[in-house]
Amino acid sequence: MENCLFCRIVRREIPSRIVYEDDLVLGFYDIEPKAPVHILLIPKAHIASLNDLTQEHSDIMAHLTLVIPKAAEKMGIKDSGYRVVVNCGRDSGQAVAHLHYHILGGRAFGNDFG
Repeated sequence: MENCLFCRIVRREIPSRIVYEDDLVLGFYDIEPKAPVHILLIPKAHIASLNDLTQEHSDIMAHLTLVIPKAAEKMGIKDSGYRVVVNCGRDSGQAVAHLHYHILGGRAFGNDFG
C-alpha cells in the first residue's frame, strides 16, 4: 500500500533500525519502546490487520510465527522470556493499519493485560 508507514519502511523510504529481514518478513525497533527490547515484526506484504487474513496468507503467517523465536534469540531475550502482542483494530490500540507483532523483553512482565 502506497502510504502505509510500514510499507514505506519495507521500501526503505523511511529509515528504521532493522534487526531481522528475509524475503517475507521485516523486523525493526519500535520508535516508542515499552520495554528495554521492543521490536516490531511485520509481513512485507501489506495486510492491514488480523481481520484481513485469508487462506492465501497461511504461508506468510506460519513463517512470521516461526521467525519470532529467532528474532528473540537475536535480541538476547529468548531464554529469559518475552511477550508477543498483536493489536487488531482501533479499540485495541492498533496505530498502524499494517499487521505487526510487538516482541517485548528485557524485563519481567506481570500477568495483567489491562
